[in-house]
Parts: sequence; C-alpha cells; structure tokens
Amino acid sequence: MNILITGGGRSLGQRVARALLAQGDTVNAKAERKAISRITLMDIAEPPNGVKDARVRFVKGEVSDPAAVAGALGADTDGVFHLAAVVSGQAESDFELGMRVNLDGYRVVLEACRLAGNRPRLLFSSSIAVFGTPLPDVITDATTPTPQASYGVQKLIGEWLTADYNRKGFIDGRAVRIPTVSVRPGKANAAASSFASAVIREPLNGVDYDCPVPPETLMWMCSPAKVVANLVRAYELPSEAFGELRAVSLPGIVVSVGEMVDSLRRLGGEAAAKRVRYVKDERIQAIVKTWAAKLDTPRANGMGFSADKTMDEIVAQYIRDENIKV
Repeated sequence: MNILITGGGRSLGQRVARALLAQGDTVNAKAERKAISRITLMDIAEPPNGVKDARVRFVKGEVSDPAAVAGALGADTDGVFHLAAVVSGQAESDFELGMRVNLDGYRVVLEACRLAGNRPRLLFSSSIAVFGTPLPDVITDATTPTPQASYGVQKLIGEWLTADYNRKGFIDGRAVRIPTVSVRPGKANAAASSFASAVIREPLNGVDYDCPVPPETLMWMCSPAKVVANLVRAYELPSEAFGELRAVSLPGIVVSVGEMVDSLRRLGGEAAAKRVRYVKDERIQAIVKTWAAKLDTPRANGMGFSADKTMDEIVAQYIRDENIKV
C-alpha cells in the first residue's frame, strides 16, 4: 500500500503523514483496506525535523516538473493526497508562479496518475477561496463558486479537473474545500490568511503582532488536527459517498478576529492579548473581503466530517501541542 503526499514537506503534509502512519493502514486504489508499506513525501525542500519512519521516503522537486513527479508517483502508487500549492497571497502577487504550481503542476500530477493506469484514489485540497463576491449571507451547498482572486480560480479549476479525470475513469477523485486553518505552528507564510494563525501564535511566543485586518473580520475556521482528520476521512470515503459532485465544503466555525484575540486573552493572559495591534493592510484586506465567512455544510455533515466546537478549544489545543507556558 503506497501513498504519495505532494506538499509533504509542509506542516499539513507532515501531519497527514503522521496520522496515516499512526493508524497503520488505509484504503488502496481497489477500495481495499491494506497496511501502509510506503509514504512518499514530495516537496521543493525537505523539512529539517520531518517525519522519521522506515516507511517514509522524500522526493525533492516541484509538482510542475514531470520528471520529479514521475520519480515520486509510479504504477504502484495506490493513493495521492495533493496538498502542494502556492498560497493565496503569493499566488495573487506572483501570477506566473501560482499558475505554474497550482494549475500546471496539478495537471502534471493528474497526468502521472492517468499514465499509471491503475486508477489511484486522489484527494485534491481545495479552498473556500473558490467562493467570492457577490457573496450571499450564508454559503450553502448550492452556492455557485465565483472566485475573485487567482488562488481561488486555480483551486476551482483544480476541482473541475478532478471531476473530469474521475469521470473518465483515470482516478477515483475527490476534492475538499478547506476552511482557514488556525493555529498553524512555525513562521508566517505568504498566505493572505496567515494572520489567522499569527494573531494567536506570535503573542503566545512573546512577540508583538500587527494584525492587517480589523477585529470585526469574520473567518471560517478549523484547527490543524480537525482538518487532518477530515482529509483522511475524505480520502477513505467510498467513491459513491461523493456521487456526481466530487467537491465538498468542509465544516468549520465562524470566528471574528476580535473573538480570536478574546480567546487569546482568556487562555494566554492579558499580556499576550496586548501584544496585538490592528494595522491596516489594504492588499490583505482586499483579498480577505472576497472570502466566504459563513457556510452551511449539511452535505459534509452527512458524510461524517466534523468541526471544532469553539475558538477556545482551538487555542487550547495549540498551547498544549506546542508546550507553551502561560
């Protein structure tokens, strides 16, 4: 049983690998539950403190490079978690890079799956950024995606490609639209949503933080642990659970940035909360205001996906996982 995780050097890819290794088995291309014999992690750089396991190998390369993908995905690959992406802010500021990785790179992965000839099971990580203005008060399963930034456009095209390669029988494809994930450990990245982690993470680490959006900004949110559990579930669900609609919006909770700081105050103390200042960033705000913040996800709920209960729960989990003294 062999699995490929693109974007495997990043935090989310590493977490998915650890979750799969911990459970020891998963579903193969024939929908049979088998022990995992190998997980291939592919990314542009190997993390210094990455997953260490005899079942894991690392392949260095960009997904837009057919030779690198061919070295990572062979005819014995049973399943793919496609997590590699140029994040939202970077995809908007560097159009060519975003198109090369998020669109052309995904085509390379899909073609490798097609040429493998064994119809591997493939999970595509999409985003709620596929929804954009004009936005209804609440996004439902019937809302038409209207992305207003390059990242959302690239993700929506990826959903359509997943559905078409699935229709043609080249893959068993499925896609999930991931909420904003917080609190991510490590350093801030170029994602427009990076503030949703930094506004908690930096103050808890004793660092002052200038939040680029106002406190009333609403986010559709989930924790790293919850998104990993939902990704593994999405991969393992039988194909018929998705039916003709191969993409589904994952559950989350609606949280304002001000409420995030309130959770920081309750769990991290007043001194941590006072490290947050609101310093307007027009570029970030222009991207974020096009995103959906309130979703109704009965289809995902019926498929067994779940959400965190509160922002306090998310912050407490981060404090516990990172062994932060408060």
